[in-house]
Amino acid sequence: MKNSRLLTTIAFAFMMLVSYNVDAQKFRDLDKSPMDATSIGRGNKQLAKVYYSRPQLKGRTVGTDLAPYGKVWRTGANEATELILHVDMNLNGTKLKAGAYSLFTIPGEKEWKIIVSSDLNNWGASGYKKENIVASIKVPVTMSDKSLEAFSMAFVPSDDGVHLHMGWDKVRVAVPFTK
Repeated sequence: MKNSRLLTTIAFAFMMLVSYNVDAQKFRDLDKSPMDATSIGRGNKQLAKVYYSRPQLKGRTVGTDLAPYGKVWRTGANEATELILHVDMNLNGTKLKAGAYSLFTIPGEKEWKIIVSSDLNNWGASGYKKENIVASIKVPVTMSDKSLEAFSMAFVPSDDGVHLHMGWDKVRVAVPFTK
């Protein structure tokens, strides 16, 4: 009788362990707007990095369904886009000290307003406050022949610093950060 109870207890403990491990192996599905990053420079020579989520067009249009014209946008999906400067930079004549910022935009048909904010850890544009704008610039929109399904960002070196390129659908903008 004692051996029977002991075997039952061991079998029960084993089954609990197995079922716990099975549950521990479950992972959630991929995000609909996966997180991505772009940077310029490597190691201790890194100048800047951006963390953002990449929404997809899925038959929708920029300016109406997505990133509405004239409204503050988080510059991606999910959490507000985070800009990390590893060195001091300038944007439109305003000095930005090395550090972390949120990057918001106000899209328009002919130009986008790019906003660097001291607001951090925001979901979407919910934490955006005008009084926390550190620097801003209006940049012209150019149109490409090629459509990008996913919102994309990339840094490109320039003679006087770096340009942060943003593209989605056929819309392209370039944000000049100077040293």
